[in-house]
Amino acid sequence: MRSLHGIAQEGFRYFGASALALGIDTAILAGLVYLAGVHYLVAAPLGFAGGLALVYLLSVRWVFAERRLADRRVEFAIFAFIGLVGMGINELILYIGVDRFALNPVQAKIPSAALVFCFNFATRKLVLFTRY
Repeated sequence: MRSLHGIAQEGFRYFGASALALGIDTAILAGLVYLAGVHYLVAAPLGFAGGLALVYLLSVRWVFAERRLADRRVEFAIFAFIGLVGMGINELILYIGVDRFALNPVQAKIPSAALVFCFNFATRKLVLFTRY
């Protein structure tokens, strides 16, 4: 039971960290699209990268209690790779939302954020932040 409680606490903290990262991500996306005229499929990865940097820092300092890898460069590379897979999911959902359902990019970001959050938390917890 204690383990389940710990995972729930980490999930709650990861939600907070992800919310902050999503704010950075969405601000960059909206700023680039609406202020700079950058295409949304180009702007989205740039926003995602800003969010990735913040969520990694918060994940290793505040969210997760355990770390599997001693080499922090390898840990970040795997963390980023998981984020890239999440970004691919993000891009697909944005494309479907904007090009198929005529949503604006920020509206399409809502279902994307929910799905990518679940994918990233579960994958990162299992791969990087759980002892063997």
